[in-house]
Amino acid sequence: MQAHNKGKTSWSRYAGLLLGLVLIAYLFSKLDLAGSMKLIASLGPSSLWILLPYLGLHLLETAAWQRLFLKESGRVPFFGLFKIQLVAETVSMTLPAGVAVGEPLRPWLCRKFLSIPLPDGFATVSVRKLLLGSTQGIYTLLGALAGFGFLQAASMQVVEFKGLGVIMIFVSLVMAVVFMLFLILMTNGNAAQNLHRILMKIPFEKVRQWLFKQEAGFAETDHKLQRVKSDGMKSFLPVMVIYVAAWMMLALESYLILQILGLKVTFFQVLAFDTALTILRAIFFFIPSGLGIQDLGYLAFFHALGIPDYLAYGGAFVMLRRFKEVIWYSIGYGVMFMEGIQLKDAEQASEESA
Repeated sequence: MQAHNKGKTSWSRYAGLLLGLVLIAYLFSKLDLAGSMKLIASLGPSSLWILLPYLGLHLLETAAWQRLFLKESGRVPFFGLFKIQLVAETVSMTLPAGVAVGEPLRPWLCRKFLSIPLPDGFATVSVRKLLLGSTQGIYTLLGALAGFGFLQAASMQVVEFKGLGVIMIFVSLVMAVVFMLFLILMTNGNAAQNLHRILMKIPFEKVRQWLFKQEAGFAETDHKLQRVKSDGMKSFLPVMVIYVAAWMMLALESYLILQILGLKVTFFQVLAFDTALTILRAIFFFIPSGLGIQDLGYLAFFHALGIPDYLAYGGAFVMLRRFKEVIWYSIGYGVMFMEGIQLKDAEQASEESA
Protein backbone atom coordinates (compact mmCIF):
# COMPACT_ATOMS: atom_id res chain seq x y z
CA MET A 1 0.00 0.00 0.00
CA GLN A 2 2.81 2.42 0.90
CA ALA A 3 4.65 1.59 -2.32
CA HIS A 4 1.49 2.36 -4.31
CA ASN A 5 1.04 5.72 -2.55
CA LYS A 6 4.69 6.56 -3.04
CA GLY A 7 4.40 5.85 -6.76
CA LYS A 8 1.25 7.96 -6.98
CA THR A 9 2.96 10.86 -5.20
CA SER A 10 5.96 10.57 -7.51
CA TRP A 11 3.72 10.74 -10.60
CA SER A 12 1.86 13.79 -9.26
CA ARG A 13 5.15 15.54 -8.58
CA TYR A 14 6.48 14.94 -12.05
CA ALA A 15 3.17 16.03 -13.55
CA GLY A 16 3.86 19.49 -12.09
CA LEU A 17 7.33 19.50 -13.63
CA LEU A 18 5.94 18.44 -17.00
CA LEU A 19 3.30 21.19 -16.88
CA GLY A 20 6.01 23.74 -16.08
CA LEU A 21 8.12 22.59 -19.04
CA VAL A 22 5.12 22.82 -21.37
CA LEU A 23 4.38 26.36 -20.16
CA ILE A 24 7.98 27.48 -20.52
CA ALA A 25 8.12 26.03 -24.03
CA TYR A 26 4.95 27.96 -24.90
CA LEU A 27 6.47 31.11 -23.40
CA PHE A 28 9.64 30.84 -25.48
CA SER A 29 7.57 30.30 -28.62
CA LYS A 30 6.07 33.77 -28.03
CA LEU A 31 9.21 35.69 -27.08
CA ASP A 32 11.53 37.68 -29.29
CA LEU A 33 14.53 35.58 -28.31
CA ALA A 34 16.97 37.31 -30.66
CA GLY A 35 16.03 40.69 -29.20
CA SER A 36 16.22 39.32 -25.66
CA MET A 37 19.71 37.90 -26.15
CA LYS A 38 20.86 41.18 -27.68
CA LEU A 39 19.63 43.08 -24.62
CA ILE A 40 21.33 40.67 -22.21
CA ALA A 41 24.60 40.77 -24.16
CA SER A 42 24.66 44.56 -23.86
CA LEU A 43 24.55 44.50 -20.05
CA GLY A 44 27.99 43.16 -19.22
CA PRO A 45 29.09 42.74 -15.58
CA SER A 46 26.25 44.96 -14.32
CA SER A 47 23.91 41.96 -14.59
CA LEU A 48 25.69 40.36 -11.59
CA TRP A 49 23.94 42.87 -9.29
CA ILE A 50 20.77 40.82 -9.66
CA LEU A 51 22.29 38.13 -7.41
CA LEU A 52 22.25 40.39 -4.34
CA PRO A 53 18.51 40.62 -3.46
CA TYR A 54 18.24 36.81 -3.25
CA LEU A 55 21.22 36.79 -0.89
CA GLY A 56 19.43 39.43 1.16
CA LEU A 57 16.31 37.27 1.24
CA HIS A 58 18.24 34.27 2.62
CA LEU A 59 20.06 36.40 5.20
CA LEU A 60 16.81 37.95 6.41
CA GLU A 61 14.98 34.62 6.53
CA THR A 62 17.85 33.10 8.52
CA ALA A 63 17.81 36.04 10.97
CA ALA A 64 14.04 35.63 11.47
CA TRP A 65 14.25 31.84 11.88
CA GLN A 66 17.12 32.18 14.36
CA ARG A 67 14.90 34.29 16.65
CA LEU A 68 12.32 31.48 16.86
CA PHE A 69 14.60 29.01 18.65
CA LEU A 70 14.27 28.74 22.42
CA LYS A 71 16.70 30.88 24.40
CA GLU A 72 17.34 28.01 26.83
CA SER A 73 18.90 26.03 23.99
CA GLY A 74 21.61 28.65 23.54
CA ARG A 75 22.23 30.89 20.56
CA VAL A 76 21.92 28.99 17.28
CA PRO A 77 24.94 29.77 15.05
CA PHE A 78 23.84 32.07 12.24
CA PHE A 79 26.14 30.70 9.54
CA GLY A 80 25.17 27.08 10.29
CA LEU A 81 21.48 28.00 10.10
CA PHE A 82 22.13 29.99 6.91
CA LYS A 83 23.53 26.88 5.21
CA ILE A 84 20.46 24.88 6.24
CA GLN A 85 18.19 27.67 4.95
CA LEU A 86 20.01 27.68 1.62
CA VAL A 87 19.92 23.88 1.21
CA ALA A 88 16.27 23.49 2.27
CA GLU A 89 15.12 26.33 0.00
CA THR A 90 17.08 24.87 -2.93
CA VAL A 91 15.40 21.48 -2.45
CA SER A 92 11.96 23.09 -2.02
CA MET A 93 12.27 25.16 -5.19
CA THR A 94 13.91 22.65 -7.54
CA LEU A 95 12.34 19.28 -6.83
CA PRO A 96 8.81 18.51 -8.09
CA ALA A 97 6.46 19.42 -5.19
CA GLY A 98 9.71 20.12 -3.34
CA VAL A 99 8.12 21.96 -0.39
CA ALA A 100 6.91 18.58 0.91
CA VAL A 101 10.56 17.48 1.01
CA GLY A 102 12.44 20.70 1.77
CA GLU A 103 10.47 21.73 4.87
CA PRO A 104 10.85 18.40 6.77
CA LEU A 105 14.52 18.57 5.84
CA ARG A 106 15.02 21.68 8.01
CA PRO A 107 14.59 20.09 11.49
CA TRP A 108 16.42 16.97 10.28
CA LEU A 109 19.45 19.07 9.27
CA CYS A 110 19.22 21.13 12.47
CA ARG A 111 19.58 17.90 14.43
CA LYS A 112 22.39 16.58 12.24
CA PHE A 113 24.58 19.69 12.07
CA LEU A 114 23.53 21.86 15.02
CA SER A 115 22.53 19.14 17.55
CA ILE A 116 19.08 20.69 17.94
CA PRO A 117 16.49 18.11 19.13
CA LEU A 118 13.79 17.27 16.58
CA PRO A 119 10.89 18.61 18.71
CA ASP A 120 12.65 22.01 18.88
CA GLY A 121 13.32 21.93 15.15
CA PHE A 122 9.78 20.92 14.22
CA ALA A 123 8.33 23.59 16.51
CA THR A 124 10.35 26.42 14.93
CA VAL A 125 9.72 25.17 11.39
CA SER A 126 5.96 24.95 12.04
CA VAL A 127 5.86 28.48 13.47
CA ARG A 128 8.13 29.70 10.67
CA LYS A 129 5.75 28.43 7.97
CA LEU A 130 2.74 30.10 9.57
CA LEU A 131 4.61 33.38 10.01
CA LEU A 132 5.73 33.21 6.38
CA GLY A 133 2.11 32.74 5.30
CA SER A 134 0.87 35.60 7.45
CA THR A 135 3.63 37.98 6.35
CA GLN A 136 3.06 37.04 2.72
CA GLY A 137 -0.47 38.29 3.27
CA ILE A 138 0.92 41.57 4.69
CA TYR A 139 3.39 41.84 1.80
CA THR A 140 0.59 41.26 -0.70
CA LEU A 141 -1.59 43.86 1.02
CA LEU A 142 1.21 46.43 0.81
CA GLY A 143 1.64 45.68 -2.88
CA ALA A 144 -2.08 45.85 -3.59
CA LEU A 145 -2.44 49.18 -1.79
CA ALA A 146 0.70 50.69 -3.33
CA GLY A 147 -0.31 49.75 -6.87
CA PHE A 148 -4.09 49.64 -6.51
CA GLY A 149 -4.76 51.99 -9.42
CA PHE A 150 -2.39 50.11 -11.69
CA LEU A 151 -3.89 46.71 -10.78
CA GLN A 152 -7.42 47.97 -11.40
CA ALA A 153 -6.46 49.52 -14.75
CA ALA A 154 -4.52 46.44 -15.89
CA SER A 155 -7.12 43.93 -14.65
CA MET A 156 -8.99 43.34 -17.93
CA GLN A 157 -5.80 43.05 -19.94
CA VAL A 158 -4.05 40.69 -17.52
CA VAL A 159 -6.82 38.42 -16.19
CA GLU A 160 -9.76 39.38 -18.46
CA PHE A 161 -12.04 40.53 -15.65
CA LYS A 162 -12.29 43.70 -13.55
CA GLY A 163 -11.27 44.32 -9.99
CA LEU A 164 -7.80 42.74 -9.67
CA GLY A 165 -6.81 45.34 -7.07
CA VAL A 166 -9.87 44.61 -4.94
CA ILE A 167 -9.29 40.85 -5.25
CA MET A 168 -5.66 41.21 -4.17
CA ILE A 169 -6.64 43.21 -1.08
CA PHE A 170 -9.26 40.60 -0.15
CA VAL A 171 -6.86 37.66 -0.69
CA SER A 172 -4.09 39.35 1.29
CA LEU A 173 -6.35 40.04 4.28
CA VAL A 174 -7.66 36.47 4.28
CA MET A 175 -4.13 35.06 4.12
CA ALA A 176 -2.83 37.26 6.95
CA VAL A 177 -5.80 36.52 9.24
CA VAL A 178 -6.08 32.78 8.56
CA PHE A 179 -2.38 32.07 9.05
CA MET A 180 -2.31 34.19 12.20
CA LEU A 181 -5.29 32.29 13.61
CA PHE A 182 -3.55 28.99 12.90
CA LEU A 183 -0.45 30.34 14.63
CA ILE A 184 -2.43 31.30 17.74
CA LEU A 185 -4.13 27.88 17.85
CA MET A 186 -0.86 26.02 17.34
CA THR A 187 1.06 27.87 20.04
CA ASN A 188 -1.73 28.01 22.64
CA GLY A 189 -3.16 24.52 22.73
CA ASN A 190 -2.33 20.89 22.11
CA ALA A 191 -2.16 21.00 18.33
CA ALA A 192 0.42 18.22 17.93
CA GLN A 193 -1.35 15.91 20.42
CA ASN A 194 -4.70 16.55 18.75
CA LEU A 195 -3.11 15.63 15.43
CA HIS A 196 -1.72 12.49 17.07
CA ARG A 197 -5.20 11.48 18.26
CA ILE A 198 -6.61 11.97 14.76
CA LEU A 199 -3.80 9.94 13.19
CA MET A 200 -4.38 7.13 15.69
CA LYS A 201 -7.72 6.51 13.98
CA ILE A 202 -5.89 5.32 10.83
CA PRO A 203 -7.00 1.70 10.23
CA PHE A 204 -3.46 0.28 9.86
CA GLU A 205 -2.02 -1.51 12.87
CA LYS A 206 1.65 -0.93 12.04
CA VAL A 207 1.04 2.79 11.59
CA ARG A 208 -0.81 2.98 14.90
CA GLN A 209 2.00 1.10 16.65
CA TRP A 210 4.54 3.58 15.28
CA LEU A 211 2.36 6.53 16.28
CA PHE A 212 1.95 5.11 19.78
CA LYS A 213 5.74 5.03 20.19
CA GLN A 214 5.93 8.65 19.01
CA GLU A 215 3.26 9.97 21.42
CA ALA A 216 5.83 11.48 23.77
CA GLY A 217 7.46 13.25 20.83
CA PHE A 218 4.12 14.84 19.84
CA ALA A 219 3.62 16.04 23.42
CA GLU A 220 7.16 17.44 23.51
CA THR A 221 6.54 19.29 20.24
CA ASP A 222 3.42 20.88 21.80
CA HIS A 223 5.51 21.95 24.77
CA LYS A 224 8.13 23.48 22.48
CA LEU A 225 5.49 25.25 20.40
CA GLN A 226 4.09 26.90 23.51
CA ARG A 227 7.58 27.87 24.69
CA VAL A 228 8.36 29.50 21.32
CA LYS A 229 5.64 32.03 22.19
CA SER A 230 6.71 32.36 25.82
CA ASP A 231 6.57 36.19 25.71
CA GLY A 232 3.14 36.34 24.06
CA MET A 233 2.24 37.25 20.49
CA LYS A 234 4.31 40.43 20.77
CA SER A 235 7.42 38.25 20.63
CA PHE A 236 6.57 37.48 17.00
CA LEU A 237 6.39 41.13 15.90
CA PRO A 238 10.15 41.62 15.26
CA VAL A 239 10.22 38.31 13.39
CA MET A 240 7.26 39.36 11.23
CA VAL A 241 8.98 42.66 10.37
CA ILE A 242 12.06 40.73 9.23
CA TYR A 243 9.94 38.34 7.14
CA VAL A 244 8.12 41.23 5.44
CA ALA A 245 11.53 42.70 4.61
CA ALA A 246 12.55 39.31 3.19
CA TRP A 247 9.44 39.23 0.97
CA MET A 248 10.33 42.74 -0.21
CA MET A 249 13.57 41.37 -1.64
CA LEU A 250 11.52 39.70 -4.39
CA ALA A 251 10.07 43.00 -5.58
CA LEU A 252 13.48 44.67 -5.20
CA GLU A 253 15.01 42.01 -7.41
CA SER A 254 12.43 42.55 -10.17
CA TYR A 255 12.82 46.33 -9.90
CA LEU A 256 16.62 46.04 -10.10
CA ILE A 257 16.47 43.87 -13.23
CA LEU A 258 14.10 46.28 -14.95
CA GLN A 259 16.36 49.22 -14.05
CA ILE A 260 19.41 47.40 -15.42
CA LEU A 261 17.48 46.77 -18.63
CA GLY A 262 16.84 50.53 -18.82
CA LEU A 263 13.06 50.42 -18.32
CA LYS A 264 11.31 53.27 -16.51
CA VAL A 265 8.95 51.49 -14.15
CA THR A 266 8.13 52.71 -10.63
CA PHE A 267 8.87 50.54 -7.61
CA PHE A 268 5.19 50.68 -6.59
CA GLN A 269 4.17 49.21 -9.95
CA VAL A 270 6.74 46.45 -9.58
CA LEU A 271 5.61 45.79 -6.01
CA ALA A 272 2.00 45.51 -7.20
CA PHE A 273 2.53 42.94 -9.95
CA ASP A 274 5.23 41.05 -8.06
CA THR A 275 2.94 40.43 -5.08
CA ALA A 276 0.20 39.24 -7.44
CA LEU A 277 2.59 36.80 -9.13
CA THR A 278 3.96 35.61 -5.80
CA ILE A 279 0.43 34.52 -4.92
CA LEU A 280 0.12 32.84 -8.33
CA ARG A 281 3.38 30.99 -7.72
CA ALA A 282 2.11 29.81 -4.31
CA ILE A 283 -1.13 28.51 -5.88
CA PHE A 284 0.89 26.46 -8.39
CA PHE A 285 3.29 25.20 -5.69
CA PHE A 286 3.53 21.80 -7.39
CA ILE A 287 5.41 23.38 -10.34
CA PRO A 288 9.11 23.73 -9.39
CA SER A 289 10.02 27.43 -9.03
CA GLY A 290 6.71 28.40 -10.66
CA LEU A 291 8.29 27.41 -13.98
CA GLY A 292 6.40 28.96 -16.89
CA ILE A 293 3.31 30.12 -15.02
CA GLN A 294 5.03 33.02 -13.24
CA ASP A 295 7.01 33.94 -16.35
CA LEU A 296 3.85 34.22 -18.44
CA GLY A 297 2.41 36.42 -15.69
CA TYR A 298 5.35 38.81 -15.94
CA LEU A 299 4.89 39.01 -19.69
CA ALA A 300 1.19 39.88 -19.28
CA PHE A 301 1.97 42.69 -16.82
CA PHE A 302 4.74 44.10 -19.04
CA HIS A 303 2.24 44.24 -21.89
CA ALA A 304 -0.25 46.01 -19.60
CA LEU A 305 2.42 48.51 -18.59
CA GLY A 306 2.86 49.45 -22.23
CA ILE A 307 6.55 48.52 -22.28
CA PRO A 308 7.80 48.96 -25.86
CA ASP A 309 9.02 45.75 -27.48
CA TYR A 310 7.80 43.87 -24.40
CA LEU A 311 8.41 40.47 -26.01
CA ALA A 312 12.14 41.22 -26.16
CA TYR A 313 12.37 42.97 -22.77
CA GLY A 314 10.10 40.38 -21.17
CA GLY A 315 12.29 37.59 -22.48
CA ALA A 316 15.43 39.29 -21.18
CA PHE A 317 13.79 39.82 -17.78
CA VAL A 318 12.66 36.19 -17.51
CA MET A 319 16.04 34.82 -18.58
CA LEU A 320 17.93 37.03 -16.13
CA ARG A 321 15.67 35.93 -13.27
CA ARG A 322 16.07 32.28 -14.19
CA PHE A 323 19.82 32.76 -14.57
CA LYS A 324 19.89 34.12 -11.02
CA GLU A 325 18.02 31.04 -9.81
CA VAL A 326 20.39 28.67 -11.61
CA ILE A 327 23.35 30.37 -9.90
CA TRP A 328 21.83 30.27 -6.42
CA TYR A 329 20.45 26.75 -6.74
CA SER A 330 23.86 25.59 -7.96
CA ILE A 331 25.37 27.14 -4.82
CA GLY A 332 22.72 25.34 -2.75
CA TYR A 333 23.53 21.96 -4.30
CA GLY A 334 27.23 22.76 -3.92
CA VAL A 335 26.71 23.24 -0.17
CA MET A 336 24.79 19.94 -0.08
CA PHE A 337 27.71 18.17 -1.78
CA MET A 338 30.33 19.78 0.49
CA GLU A 339 28.35 18.88 3.64
CA GLY A 340 27.63 15.32 2.49
CA ILE A 341 23.86 15.85 2.21
CA GLN A 342 22.18 13.71 -0.44
CA LEU A 343 18.75 13.90 -2.03
CA LYS A 344 17.87 10.57 -0.42
CA ASP A 345 18.41 12.29 2.94
CA ALA A 346 15.74 14.80 1.96
CA GLU A 347 13.37 12.01 0.99
CA GLN A 348 14.12 10.23 4.30
CA ALA A 349 13.37 13.38 6.28
CA SER A 350 10.07 13.75 4.41
CA GLU A 351 9.09 10.13 5.12
CA GLU A 352 10.06 10.37 8.82
CA SER A 353 7.78 13.39 9.26
CA ALA A 354 4.86 11.72 7.47
